[in-house]
Amino acid sequence: MASYKNVVFLILFTLLCGCTSNDQDYKASLHQPRYIFESVKKLTDIMVHDIFSPPVASRIYAYPMIAAYEIMQQGETDYQSLAGQLKELTPIPAWDTTSNVDLYVAAIDAYTKVGQKLIFSEHEMVDYRASLHQEWKDLGLPSSVLKASEAYADLVVHHIVEWMSKDQYAETRTDPKFSVTDDPSRWVPTPPAYMDGIEPHWRNIRTMVLQRPDQFQPAPPPPFSIEANSDFYREAQTVMQDLNEEKIAIASFWDCNPFVMHQTGHVMFASKKISPGGHWVGITELACKQEQTNIIESLAAYTMVSIGLFDAFISCWDEKYRSNLIRPETYINKYIDDQWQPVLQTPPFPEHTSGHSVVSRTSAIILTQIFGPDFAYNDTVEEEYGLPARQYTSFLQASEEAAISRLYGGIHYMPAIEEGIIQGQKVGEYIWENISLKPQLSH
Repeated sequence: MASYKNVVFLILFTLLCGCTSNDQDYKASLHQPRYIFESVKKLTDIMVHDIFSPPVASRIYAYPMIAAYEIMQQGETDYQSLAGQLKELTPIPAWDTTSNVDLYVAAIDAYTKVGQKLIFSEHEMVDYRASLHQEWKDLGLPSSVLKASEAYADLVVHHIVEWMSKDQYAETRTDPKFSVTDDPSRWVPTPPAYMDGIEPHWRNIRTMVLQRPDQFQPAPPPPFSIEANSDFYREAQTVMQDLNEEKIAIASFWDCNPFVMHQTGHVMFASKKISPGGHWVGITELACKQEQTNIIESLAAYTMVSIGLFDAFISCWDEKYRSNLIRPETYINKYIDDQWQPVLQTPPFPEHTSGHSVVSRTSAIILTQIFGPDFAYNDTVEEEYGLPARQYTSFLQASEEAAISRLYGGIHYMPAIEEGIIQGQKVGEYIWENISLKPQLSH
């Protein structure tokens, strides 16, 4: 009898150990930040395909990431919720610690589901999520855990979407188009597509951290003038500078214009390019991989950068449609040289301030606080778009190059770049000082 009991005990012990081992095996394989990186990249690829404007792209990045972070931080004692820190965000439904919910599975599921609601090619995200679920099952994720995690993710998605729906985005879809006037100092559509002004009412979008869109209103551009001895005329001449190969390479690397159009005969088509926000989200991935950050550290970095991009675009667009300034291409062709062409295609919105300068500086300020001031890295984000990687000794250096690239590209005057850097600096510092995720990621 004793021998029989020993055999039974050994069998049960083996089965229990096997279950524990299998459970740990799936967690060890699944609980890796790579699924965050892959999911963010998938959303970026869909945005590039669907062609979203830079401000709208910043919105698409922010909400899914906040949903994922809010789920994951519940399992981390030294991270805290953004509820009460971001405007009108209330706590998500509580996680039942006695349930089969895997917070990481739920976080990625919520990320893809919120993202799906913000894009056109929804089927792409549906198919991606299905492939993730199958991969996780193959790793040993129990069906009961997947089902419970999906159900919890759906609760959080509903909560985030409710919050998201009140940010005035829907209302701005029905606002009138931007009106072009006869004022010679004001922006007008530029070649080759002569598109309407993009997102003229973006200032009405609810900010996440900034008190108001014009909280860091920059200095205005120099007074408009067509006199050859005027400051404005001289700024236009500066844009017309001769460029060497390096400056052209810098302009091309930071182009990030989703609206680049090409014409063949009577047919016009767009190039597929990443947005400026997408470039900095890509830099965030590079930094996380280089530092080998874990899941929550990666989510925290992405979340802070996404929030920064969101508010930076609102701040920048508030000024763009206030000053409503003529682009260099229009001014130079009309008053200086009708044959001059910029290196880059001019984006379809007013000139002052430079969006790249604002959002790049904001992102660099946040990334510097997270990873340090002397973070050297190899920027490979644009390689898939045919551009060679570039080396940087810091995020701030990269942001300065991104800013000056707009002068080299022929699409901004220098004041828009200089004031944009100041504006972005202030936005980034304010967000960092007013959002707390954990002790070393806070003011």
